[in-house]
Amino acid sequence: MALEQITEANFDERVAAHDVVILDFWAEWCGPCKQFGPIFEKVAAEYPDILFGKVNTEEAQGLAGSFNVRSIPTVAILREGIGVFMQAGLVPEEGLHDLIKQVKALNMDEVRAEVAKQQAEA
Repeated sequence: MALEQITEANFDERVAAHDVVILDFWAEWCGPCKQFGPIFEKVAAEYPDILFGKVNTEEAQGLAGSFNVRSIPTVAILREGIGVFMQAGLVPEEGLHDLIKQVKALNMDEVRAEVAKQQAEA
């Protein structure tokens, strides 16, 4: 199981080492985060090829800020280092499985072309 604590210090290296990264932005005091934690860990055990990262927003405020996390829990998914999904709130187990299926099915050439287009327009 690839379930790790992600910090500002190890973020770049850990993301670069995995095709798909799913981040759980959480805090110790957050009730919904405590509800989502076991779901996240259970699903992580089923996908050893995916990095499931826990980001403590109290300890990694800069990282949470770079993702514009406004409420927790928030789930963010990166594929090939590109953010492809982000949602605040508790994601049910079946929803997480569905998201993984969708992210794995993405045509990354199209995603990179869309990102390049958006950056050119900015």
